[in-house]
Amino acid sequence: MASANSAEAPGATADLPAEPRYLPSSVQGAVKILVTGPFGVGKTTLVGSLSEITPLRTEETMTAASSGIDDLTGRGDKTTTTVALDFGRITLNPRLALYLFGTPGQQRFWPLWDDLSRGALGAIAMVDLRRPDESFDVLGRLEEQRIPFAVAVNTFSDTPSYPEEELRSALDLLPEVPILHCDARDRRQSYDLLIDFVDHLHRSSILELQG
Repeated sequence: MASANSAEAPGATADLPAEPRYLPSSVQGAVKILVTGPFGVGKTTLVGSLSEITPLRTEETMTAASSGIDDLTGRGDKTTTTVALDFGRITLNPRLALYLFGTPGQQRFWPLWDDLSRGALGAIAMVDLRRPDESFDVLGRLEEQRIPFAVAVNTFSDTPSYPEEELRSALDLLPEVPILHCDARDRRQSYDLLIDFVDHLHRSSILELQG
């Protein structure tokens, strides 16, 4: 999947955030949200679609050294990989900002994942239904660290469709874990997914929203 940042995504509309360069002075609170998932699932793309600032990326070109380590099956157009983090910001309302931390997908970078997860109020765990088994380790780590999360199915052109209960069973999800869907390249869909996730945190009394 091609990366997308705020400059590449469709422009802001009346109901989408503008693109402020600086954090508004009215903001009194900030929340850390993880965007996590396996290699090549679209984490960098989602952070780029959501961020109101130019996202910070630590992508490196994939070389022959990763051959046999990073599985590129079905990812023939992927030439870079995140080696530390992606970082973006979105002002949710005049008093609250969300800081988005995208994690590396490969297990060899998991020590960084542990550092990035500290202080996170919740996590968006991205899943590619063409390779759902690749998500088990990430979902397990979120459960072990007791980080509230939602599963975000990134919809590709050839993504298979499953009934929610079948998908929930296949991923071994607890009933309270939401399953959301979006095309991470689409800013509107990505924003709707984020709002649904924040609403879940609010309804779960994890996040207090102030207008």
